[in-house]
Amino acid sequence: MIEKTCCFTGHRDLIDDTQIIKSNLKNEIIKLIKKDVIYFGAGGARGFDTLAAQTIIELKQTYPQIKLILILPCKNQTLNWSEKDISSYEYLKSKADKIVILSDKYYNGCMQARNRHMVNHSKYIICYKRKTSGGTAYTVNYANKKGLTIIEI
Repeated sequence: MIEKTCCFTGHRDLIDDTQIIKSNLKNEIIKLIKKDVIYFGAGGARGFDTLAAQTIIELKQTYPQIKLILILPCKNQTLNWSEKDISSYEYLKSKADKIVILSDKYYNGCMQARNRHMVNHSKYIICYKRKTSGGTAYTVNYANKKGLTIIEI
């Protein structure tokens, strides 16, 4: 299953043109689908995670074999989120083929645990990384150490 799995990591703030990011993301996902990748894991965070999950949901219309797996760090991930972001999150959950929740409650380090879980179960990672520090950089470095194929948007 790892051979057929890709995960996503990226920043919560999409400061670049979202349409360009989405177009590039879609093209890279389609390339992976043509290599028989069918499982796509997203962490459910705002920003790039949400964009990636939405893109998978859209591509399922053309490629019904692909599966969206949400790997959530904790049950209360949306604590302090806006109503709009919570609504988008609930929509993603309703469309996911599988949801994995790693912890009942938020704890310091649960986001990193989620990211390691996604990397440990994937062969590919698609990332949107603008900085050399922070959660996205940590996850890409971890993926590199684990030998994943890294695709940068």
